[in-house]
Amino acid sequence: MDEQVLRSLIKWPNVPDCYGWLALDRRGQWRMRDEFAQQNRLPGQVIEHTALKEFINRNYACDQSGRYFFQNGPQRVFITLTNTPWVARIIPGEDGLKMITQCQTEINPSSALSDENGNIYIAGFIKQSICKDLATQRFETADYLGIALLHDHDLDQFSELAKLREEACSFGGSWNWQGKQLALDPIHSDELGKRFGFIKEPMPL
Repeated sequence: MDEQVLRSLIKWPNVPDCYGWLALDRRGQWRMRDEFAQQNRLPGQVIEHTALKEFINRNYACDQSGRYFFQNGPQRVFITLTNTPWVARIIPGEDGLKMITQCQTEINPSSALSDENGNIYIAGFIKQSICKDLATQRFETADYLGIALLHDHDLDQFSELAKLREEACSFGGSWNWQGKQLALDPIHSDELGKRFGFIKEPMPL
């Protein structure tokens, strides 16, 4: 979280929250959603401005109820999630493959899940900023267990790491990550939010 953002929260603590105007799509892109897009449930316009994307990435956080938001100075802009709060890419590094979120933070995977639509989700520890107290605007940054949709461009690479078995409405098995065999289990997409504590369409409390 940017220091200037935290200072603005102290200076202007009561700026109204914003809902519905910013979304995270299944490819990890931030999208602006004007009133027409919201009323017609359209995905909105992809944000291309590099500095703005980096600003959102640095100031992406969530509250204790599982609502993710972008802290835009003193204003909290809650995020509509197409799938999950995080989208993962498999990136080659000097020490082998890495799992990186849309915010360019690293995921330390503990398992993976597959749903009824063939999506793969990576469960693991991600450095996150959590607003621990709305009244005092107290944030805590630490590694928390999170869930990330694997970008569809990386599904073929993931399949090379996996050993699959047929399940009722999906598939399971295991996958190799940095020399470790991790579980790959089935899940229904509707169960993800409850299991991993996030809200796809945040509303005022």
